[in-house]
Amino acid sequence: MEDEDNNDQMSITPIHLKWMREAMAMAEEALAHSEVPVGCVFVRKNSIIARARNRTNELRNASRHAELEAIDLILADKELTPEPTRYPLEDTVLYVTVEPCIMCACALRQLGIKEVFYGCENDKFGGCGSVLGVNASVKHPVHPSYQATAGYLRDEAIMILRRFYVTENTNAPVPKQKTSRVLKTEIPPRIQT
Repeated sequence: MEDEDNNDQMSITPIHLKWMREAMAMAEEALAHSEVPVGCVFVRKNSIIARARNRTNELRNASRHAELEAIDLILADKELTPEPTRYPLEDTVLYVTVEPCIMCACALRQLGIKEVFYGCENDKFGGCGSVLGVNASVKHPVHPSYQATAGYLRDEAIMILRRFYVTENTNAPVPKQKTSRVLKTEIPPRIQT
């Protein structure tokens, strides 16, 4: 895999790749359901405690991002969240195929997520540094910051998004004709900040 070989800025570890592949499987499931292909897994004590995919089209609800779907599962499960606590995700790590948007990055910070690993940057709505650094650079008087690390299976994350965006979104209010679109396969290098 190209990401494993071309990432000279960080060391890709097998355990992070394992969890990111699980998130990619959820992104593939999202694609199969005509959703923007974003998938995630939440890991606690070396075990997946929740997995989810985008469901915005299916539920016709713009807030049904993969991260929020999984968070709802965690908070509703009395074994995973036995009692109310200020930071129910403080011992939990998120693996997600695309950088969390500003909305999701805010929710993760408010719930005290321990750390986030993601595939590709979200240049339009990224909340972990691409647009706004909600995870760390935006100061907050109460909620602790968290580390967000990009680049895990980045090429695969970009390609699955491209596969979605060359097809027609039949769930869109006014679907755009995309018959002339061609799937681009060249991935630009990650811009280091």
